[in-house]
Amino acid sequence: MKEILGRKLGMTRIFEESGDAVPCTVIEAGPCPIIARMTVEKNGHDAYQAGFGVRKKSRTNKPMVGHFNKAKVEPTQYLREIRYDDAELEIGAELKVDIFKSGERVDVTGTSRGLGFAGTMKRHGFSGGNKTHGQSDRWRAPGSIGQSSYPSRVFKGTRMSGRMGNDKVTVLNLRIVRIIADENLMLVKGAVPGVRGALVKVRKSNRSR
Repeated sequence: MKEILGRKLGMTRIFEESGDAVPCTVIEAGPCPIIARMTVEKNGHDAYQAGFGVRKKSRTNKPMVGHFNKAKVEPTQYLREIRYDDAELEIGAELKVDIFKSGERVDVTGTSRGLGFAGTMKRHGFSGGNKTHGQSDRWRAPGSIGQSSYPSRVFKGTRMSGRMGNDKVTVLNLRIVRIIADENLMLVKGAVPGVRGALVKVRKSNRSR
């Protein structure tokens, strides 16, 4: 298991030697300084706390400044827990994109785009009501949501209108097409969740095709 934090920069395409165009997402992965170590005895689980991004010390509160000073690193914009079993990491060490190699498979986790309040047709793919046989006001209506006399309530989980997007999403088994180590860039085949500039977590996949 190995993970790294990054930022989605956008999408592009590259051409392989065969001439095939490969759609790729560009991820700025690392550098991620190790801030703290989580242990089973103290925290109940084994993990590392890693940082990513740049944050001004003047915009960081005093308790967090002390937390970063203890690790002898500059304040970071994000703090997340990661798993890394390949080697023992020292506090203050940096994880960079070169822990991955081209051709490896990774899972990418991020927050999907928030689309606001959406109706049932957009949110769940409902077909809508009749558009023929006379005047109708049910074209985009959800239809019946329950029974009348029994049980006289709406069941939990009924698909209805509501907030769409802004959910934690993991895309599995993406292939790393290219690693540009000197610029901390990783190109993965396919799309990953989130808007441009969104935080993502990249981990080595345990799946294979």
